[in-house]
Amino acid sequence: MESVQNSDKLVVTFYKWVGILVLVYLLIVAVGIIGTGFRSATGEQAKELFEFATNPFAALIVGTLATALIQSSSTVTSIIVGLVAGGLPVATAVPMVMGANIGTTITNTLVSLGHIQNKDEFKQAFAAATIHDFFNLISVVIFLPLEIPTHFLEKISLFLTSLVVGENSINLNNVNLIKFATAPVTDKINTFSNSLPEPFNGIALIVLGISLIFLSIFFIGKLLKTLMVGRANEMLHTAIGNGPMAGIASGTLVTVIVQSSSTTTSLIVPLAGTGLLSLQEIYPFTLGANIGTCITALLAATGITENPIPALEIATVHLLYNTLAVVLIYSIPVLRQMPILGAETLAAVASERKYLAFLYIGSVFFLIPVLLLSLSTLL
Repeated sequence: MESVQNSDKLVVTFYKWVGILVLVYLLIVAVGIIGTGFRSATGEQAKELFEFATNPFAALIVGTLATALIQSSSTVTSIIVGLVAGGLPVATAVPMVMGANIGTTITNTLVSLGHIQNKDEFKQAFAAATIHDFFNLISVVIFLPLEIPTHFLEKISLFLTSLVVGENSINLNNVNLIKFATAPVTDKINTFSNSLPEPFNGIALIVLGISLIFLSIFFIGKLLKTLMVGRANEMLHTAIGNGPMAGIASGTLVTVIVQSSSTTTSLIVPLAGTGLLSLQEIYPFTLGANIGTCITALLAATGITENPIPALEIATVHLLYNTLAVVLIYSIPVLRQMPILGAETLAAVASERKYLAFLYIGSVFFLIPVLLLSLSTLL
């Protein structure tokens, strides 16, 4: 009798894990179609933003705003690689890459809204999402003032690039496992949305994507609470919560595989919301995602045949900048605690007054960048 009950438990557990995988797939699809929706709704306006990058400050804002609109730092950095190959100065592109790091954090912040009905869960999820924001903002505050007068990132990257670029360069530009896996579903959804006129096709995708995020987050949370006990919980903490190096390595590896820091950090938010991982455990994983996301620009650069050195140079700048930021900020105790303090404070306020979460997203990623960009073009 006991063996039958154990067998039934195993079957139920198996189906729950299958359900988790389906919901995670749904979440990835949702993130993807939101990005497509933003691109469709804004048309060519996001790409036209790059024309406003007339100075480093404007370039930073352009990178932030373009990524928030396109919903993909991988896409924006790949566009930047192409622009550099087409003649855009690397010095102009460097602040754009820094801005892309800021803009990409909007996705997991949107995902955290899936926990908004539960105060405690939302507080934990919102903190886990916005710690990425604060880290990238601090990185820019430290590195941009150093880069503008010295161009040290540009110079080091040029040196490294000159060592590896040659006639036998390989092209890995089309390697993307997640895109391959989700394409059957996203293509059908996109085909259906294309029957609608612009910009309503994009708006429909955004609404559908957000709805799917709320749905998947709700059920992922329910299932995780029943599954992540005992041995399963121990394995999770071994992979992510077993010290900073394990967390950074896990975040880097997962993001290299999926080629999207937005996807990686979005998947970790429900684990914070349900209390399975603490903010201190998620923090290093997020930093690893920052490093891992550089793979897309590097792959894009391998596809450049004309003017390849500047293209690979800006992709290397992206990797160097993100790696140095992790090493510097995480190795200095005072700096290391700043993103945690900022995220916890913001989450505490937002969980009490939930409208502030929406105000934060709208102002930080759209309103403030638009106003600053307008001012910078007038100066």
